[in-house]
Amino acid sequence: MSEAVVAKRYADALFQLGSESSQLDKFVDELTVVKQVFQENSDLQAFLMHPRVTNDKKKQFLEEVFKGVSKDVVNTLKLLVERHRTAIISDIIDQFIEHVNNAGGIAQGTVYSVRKLSDAEQKELENSFAKRLNKNTIKLVNVVDPSIVGGVKIRMGNTIYDGTISGKLRRIEQNIKLGS
Repeated sequence: MSEAVVAKRYADALFQLGSESSQLDKFVDELTVVKQVFQENSDLQAFLMHPRVTNDKKKQFLEEVFKGVSKDVVNTLKLLVERHRTAIISDIIDQFIEHVNNAGGIAQGTVYSVRKLSDAEQKELENSFAKRLNKNTIKLVNVVDPSIVGGVKIRMGNTIYDGTISGKLRRIEQNIKLGS
């Protein structure tokens, strides 16, 4: 079974747990912190995968590290240690957050611009794309990219909406090449 399928199953189970206990938002916040901890500490992953460290020591360590985190999240991490699935923790968290967002009609994306967008500009983009994509809310992260020249490019999942000057110039160039 592929890791993506396994990650989705764990994410679905976490989503069900969070739904039943009405703690989805809390789980999202906690799992975001857990993912950040794993990303910033590569030694943590190495420790959890080390064959000479017993599962009991690994679980005890997780309990100490994530003391303020809800019991369901910590128990999920312990289960992943038991089943030797700690390598897919980030994938599980990504799948879980995507599941929560889909359930709430929320989409996440990235907006690339030549300068940092003001809050009003970003809000306007979020509102117009929410209507366009039939979502309740869109959360955009602004990334400054000087190669754009002007305009904005928005990435939503695998789809890119390119309204940049450099993108328009590229399309004109392709049309000229096709015409000759």
